[in-house]
Amino acid sequence: MKVAILGAGVIGVTSAYYLARAGHEVTVIDRQEGPALETSFANAGQVSPGYSAPWAAPGIPLKAIKWLMMEHAPLILHAKNDLGTIRWLGELLKNCTSARYAVNKSRMVRVAEYSRDCLKELRAGLDLPYDGRQQGTLQLFRSQKQVEAMAKDVAVLKADGVPFEVLDTEGCIAAEPGLAAARDKIVGGLRLPGDETGDCFLFTNALAQECERLGVTFQYGTSIDGLVTEGDRVTGIRTGAGLVTADAIVTALGSYATAFLKPLGIRLPVSPVKGYSITAPIVDAARAPASTVMDETFKVAITRLGDRIRVGGMAEIAGFDLSLSERRRATLLNSLDSLFGGAADTAQASFWSGLRPMTPDGTPIIGRTKFRNLWLNAGHGTLGWTMSCGSARVLADLVSGGRPEIDATDLGLERYSAPRRRPAAAPAAAEPHLA
Repeated sequence: MKVAILGAGVIGVTSAYYLARAGHEVTVIDRQEGPALETSFANAGQVSPGYSAPWAAPGIPLKAIKWLMMEHAPLILHAKNDLGTIRWLGELLKNCTSARYAVNKSRMVRVAEYSRDCLKELRAGLDLPYDGRQQGTLQLFRSQKQVEAMAKDVAVLKADGVPFEVLDTEGCIAAEPGLAAARDKIVGGLRLPGDETGDCFLFTNALAQECERLGVTFQYGTSIDGLVTEGDRVTGIRTGAGLVTADAIVTALGSYATAFLKPLGIRLPVSPVKGYSITAPIVDAARAPASTVMDETFKVAITRLGDRIRVGGMAEIAGFDLSLSERRRATLLNSLDSLFGGAADTAQASFWSGLRPMTPDGTPIIGRTKFRNLWLNAGHGTLGWTMSCGSARVLADLVSGGRPEIDATDLGLERYSAPRRRPAAAPAAAEPHLA
């Protein structure tokens, strides 16, 4: 079967890999000049199934108000947002109940843990250089109040069977020796030994090369202008290089998928949430992180990527604005310098922003649309790198007419119109992961 994938970020390229491996003739189309040049380019670098939790959770609306008032705010909400964004925020608020949180988190954990297993299998079979490390991640607490609040996170981890370690100050330093100079700022931590790190951009590019060896064709620098439909099928893709036809089409356009599909009468509840990162060369390895440290106070992740440090985080709701704010850069530098001062040459740091494609319930949308040959792999939010391999494998199984290895019946777009069922019990809500 001929399959066309729209988008060459980590979601599009992993989809191409698993579809090609399933025996399909795959073409990937992207407006950029290469893979992973937008949201996948400089994210925080974590593969974090342990942090798979929806932003929409009980208590989050009140916490969001507090975050908005902070000097180094992890959440920024612009007053001038369009009606689509306001409607999306309203849907997110509706999901801030214990019942909805329980359903949404269970879906996210299911996809994320499966994706981690798929990544391990993929890594075992392929030589993919991406500065990957399998040394866990550490959530760092600067206050006793944060340590006390950790109890609900631990309850969620226990309920989901996720390995964890509760650490005191010395335990945090033993796990991350570079924190020694910041001992007075550390009260405790929560370590997730099963989480990983790596450069999503390097991974996506390496996997794209493997895709080419499997026969995948990449059409870079090609605009994707719209779809041609007839009845319940898509009959063509209008591109800057002409009309492209395929037996199946996969939309992996991140935040841009919503506007792209709207003319077809498909309402995709995916909205852009802006994040920032800086990447700086390491100048003192002894002071640098060994893996990832999540600074809970500022919701910032500090990650070791080879001979570089990546600092990423924040959630800015500002539409498709990609401008770089010096205030956000200052927040990232503040977190880095206070915990790993002297580890990196911040004067040489590159500064980046990207748009995470968020759904109001946190779970990605994987499945068929009302057009029987048009498929979605979209809405992964801050966990695109974490969920990429598993989402792509589920999608490849569905497109191929097979049965995925995990339950995918509640991952499709139809869940937004299906009647909601209240679960028997709801676990406590964990803090949202903004990096």
